[in-house]
Amino acid sequence: MSDKSFSKLSAISPIDGRYSKKTQLYKNIFSEYGLIRYRVLIEIKWLKSLCGNPSITEAESLSTRANLALEKIIDSFSLEDAQEIKSIEETTNHDVKAVEYFLHKIFKNDTELSKLIPFIHFCCTSEDINNLAHGLMLHDAREDILRAEIETVISDLKSISSQYANIPMLSRTHGQAATPTTLGKEMANFAFRVSQQYERLGSIKILGKINGAVGNYNAHLISYPDVDWPDHCHKFVSHLGLNTNPYTTQIEPHDYMAEYFNALSLLNTILIDLCRDIWGYISIGYFKQKMVKGEIGSSTMPHKVNPIDFENAEGNFGLSNSLLIHFATKLPISRWQRDLTDSTVLRNMGAALAYSSIGYQSLTKGLSKLEIDATKLEDDLNCSYEVLAEAIQTVMRKYKIDNPYEKLKELTRGTKLTKNSMTNFIENLNIPSHEKHNLKKLTPNSYLGNAGKKATDITNL
Repeated sequence: MSDKSFSKLSAISPIDGRYSKKTQLYKNIFSEYGLIRYRVLIEIKWLKSLCGNPSITEAESLSTRANLALEKIIDSFSLEDAQEIKSIEETTNHDVKAVEYFLHKIFKNDTELSKLIPFIHFCCTSEDINNLAHGLMLHDAREDILRAEIETVISDLKSISSQYANIPMLSRTHGQAATPTTLGKEMANFAFRVSQQYERLGSIKILGKINGAVGNYNAHLISYPDVDWPDHCHKFVSHLGLNTNPYTTQIEPHDYMAEYFNALSLLNTILIDLCRDIWGYISIGYFKQKMVKGEIGSSTMPHKVNPIDFENAEGNFGLSNSLLIHFATKLPISRWQRDLTDSTVLRNMGAALAYSSIGYQSLTKGLSKLEIDATKLEDDLNCSYEVLAEAIQTVMRKYKIDNPYEKLKELTRGTKLTKNSMTNFIENLNIPSHEKHNLKKLTPNSYLGNAGKKATDITNL
């Protein structure tokens, strides 16, 4: 099979094959083309910043026409341009230098720009360009893709929380029947947890540097000692929409990346927890799934409607996290002022984020297909009167009745109680009549604390 016959069916990774429609937005950011495009952008923006500094007199101010010509290189950058740079790289065996030579070639055909060729990549090491490119990639992925997908998940969870805010549900702690809650409140728990990590992810400052070979502005200061290079570079990095890291070696040390990847990994872990819970609720019949015409659950069992969206989401979150966790523990480590072990790792950032996106989209699809089985929920509660033991023994404690826990333990442990047997027990308690009345009225459906309010309130958080 030749390269020309490439199709989704011949892709090694499902990101570019089976799931390519779900990851389309990442191609302009994290592909080889995307990385090269960001490098070109930074080289040109850096040149423009030099020309705009009046203390760097040899880098003459740009005319309006020259400015437009430079912006056009960025705006019209194409796959063909990227391929030309890759062809240059075959000779240089250096990807960033290939970008510089590509710009040399374009500038030679312009009288004004040709004078500025010496200032392309001026005072820069490759990492000055690469770290800013990677920063912009992570920034754009977060702002243009991840935010919307995660917000959709949060919005859907809040909607389900509100819709089922007051639908009683038997809790299960350690897999055993426990104090009742509401279905909406359990979804609200996840909405809150995901929201917290979403805010954390959004608050992480993406850092960048353009301070030379080992971070000390050595070349900058030897060439233009009177320029306030830290200030110039800070303004340049800020203009890109990033935050300056003033203390680096040759590389920006990637600590912010570890924060970014850890935050995303924890968010995904919370959603794995959600997927497994919903999978369980579907298994015991609390949730049904809307049937899609033509879909097949099993190749041999016609009755099945499998929870495939939640299983798919869980699997993809796991794949994403395996990469994200490796990134977070590897990238902040570099031998002395620089080693190259981060290079191939950074090239896989798009894969980690793409697997996350596949998970978010699968989860969203699964949530949209859920319907409750109110009868199943109610039946489980009606068969679990023993969960009211907590309420009864707590009231007994209030009135200082001896051994309340032990008495309820003897009554309920290993026994399926009925409403009548619980009523008889309450009637014989030495507590005020109004307390007896309240306890007799209590059912597993009504012993809900403030679960309904919590489920409703989540929509305002």
